[in-house]
Amino acid sequence: MVLARGNQSSVSTFILLGFSDYPHLQVPLVLAFLIIYTITLVGNLGIIVVVRINPKLHTPMYFFLTHLSFLDICYSSVFTPKLLETLVVEVRSISFKGCMVQFFFICAFVITEMFMLAVMAYDRFVAVCNPLLYTVAMSRKLCALLVAGTYTWGGICSMTLTYSLVELSFCGSNIINHFGCEYSAILSLSCSDISFSQTACLIISTFNETSSLLIILTSYIFIVVTIIRMPSSGGLHKAFSTCASHLTAITIFHGTILLLYCVPNSKNSWLLIKVATVFFTVMIPMLNPLIYSLRNKDVKETVRKLIIAKLITHSA
Repeated sequence: MVLARGNQSSVSTFILLGFSDYPHLQVPLVLAFLIIYTITLVGNLGIIVVVRINPKLHTPMYFFLTHLSFLDICYSSVFTPKLLETLVVEVRSISFKGCMVQFFFICAFVITEMFMLAVMAYDRFVAVCNPLLYTVAMSRKLCALLVAGTYTWGGICSMTLTYSLVELSFCGSNIINHFGCEYSAILSLSCSDISFSQTACLIISTFNETSSLLIILTSYIFIVVTIIRMPSSGGLHKAFSTCASHLTAITIFHGTILLLYCVPNSKNSWLLIKVATVFFTVMIPMLNPLIYSLRNKDVKETVRKLIIAKLITHSA
């Protein structure tokens, strides 16, 4: 079967191993992931709705937050349904095209979220260091350009990496030791030269991680310096509370990415890679709305009013 121009391959379908080595955990994992996915959808959709209906939240910070929630819904929805399927069905197969589509979207959404967090760090820098010029500096046009840029860059990087996989030949084993189409797991099955794919992955991942972290670290260095110079404890507390949720989200997101980078692709480490990937693709999208809503008075107040309004409507 022809998978890419000029490449012939006998592999048209991949088999996903998932967590098949642990059959006694299948049912508990299905229930756990289903509950987590439901919370992810409800939580992130809730953030988007709350921001839209509350005029007080029509600010750049919450504009970026709605896009972060949208990205969490997207990349969780790309991976979690297939993960649940691998736990339920006996034949855990995915077509080559389906595998490439899954990889493209998960890669695009993750890279976009990486830079969305960097954009949010820059937004916090402007808010804390130049509060009087905040609305002017973070204009609607600039916010729209920053968001469009993150989506565009995520798509370009993902397209490049997907192309590097499509051009490979797969003529041996078709068993992917993962619950999804993870880059290194796919590369390990190729029977052609993977040097271009490895180089492309190394350059893109290193550039993205380094540049996004550099933006975040630079922004927060200026923020910390500004906070230290603040004379009043009230201003100090307000500035810290503004950044605390974002710092928590950044630490979890980039901490998991760096953990995945540090894990060697050996047979003994595949379980750790799977667990880290589950946390990255399933847990983080659920945690982000909790992190931002639990520490935000405006969000909690809007949710409280919505619940009261619903209760009044039902009781009337």
